[in-house]
Amino acid sequence: MLLPRLLTISIGLPALIFLIHLGGMTFSMFTIAISLLCLYEYEVLLTLAKRPVQNFSCVVLGTFLAVNQTLGGSTAFGIFAVIAFILLREMASSPVRYSLDRAALTLFGTLWLGLLPPYMASIRDLTPNGERLAFLLFISIWLMDSGAYAAGHWLGRRKLSALSPKKTWEGAIAGSFCAIGVSYAFHYFYPAELGLVKALGTGVIISLAGQLSDLAESMIKRALGAKDSGLLLPGHGGVLDRFDSFLLAAPAVYYWLIFK
Repeated sequence: MLLPRLLTISIGLPALIFLIHLGGMTFSMFTIAISLLCLYEYEVLLTLAKRPVQNFSCVVLGTFLAVNQTLGGSTAFGIFAVIAFILLREMASSPVRYSLDRAALTLFGTLWLGLLPPYMASIRDLTPNGERLAFLLFISIWLMDSGAYAAGHWLGRRKLSALSPKKTWEGAIAGSFCAIGVSYAFHYFYPAELGLVKALGTGVIISLAGQLSDLAESMIKRALGAKDSGLLLPGHGGVLDRFDSFLLAAPAVYYWLIFK
């Protein structure tokens, strides 16, 4: 298992660094692709678990939301259009007995995985320091996940949640310190770009939102009886498994950074 993980990292990490550096529409298209792949994995998980979902609508409408978000379209209009389409299609579907579950699960996945990933591109597009801030987000989450895993493995005693039995409070605290430490280091090297309060707040938000987002994905997989969201990334599971922490962290950090 170690070799596939290392191969995936050796290819994926340089490619991701390059995409963040390029920014612009190239990185935006990357975040749209993340939305598309996560939506696909979500509907496959539901289908395999024999849960009702509008498969085609989930993927297409979620991707529509991601594109609309990226191009600066009206988020409110996008959400209204998605809700209306899902309800109209449900009215024409059968059996009616599963309509509520199918509409709810479709709408949840569409909004969750369509609206949130593009915020990674929104952070990258911030001027004049979007590239550094995007790297701050990614490095913080990577080190937070690694720190939480290491501390949980060696020191973990108290279970964090029944949703993910391997996660511990010790790991969560260590992960939080890692995220806050990266943010403080950013302030130390670039004080003019990110003040101390803003930097520490960024670290706290990443630690809380990132780990909550991770647990949310664990909740979904546990409810559907799945270990991983997919098999696209050898040794790492699916795309949703790798980007789950970003789903809540990216929008939370974005709004925190633009808050005056």
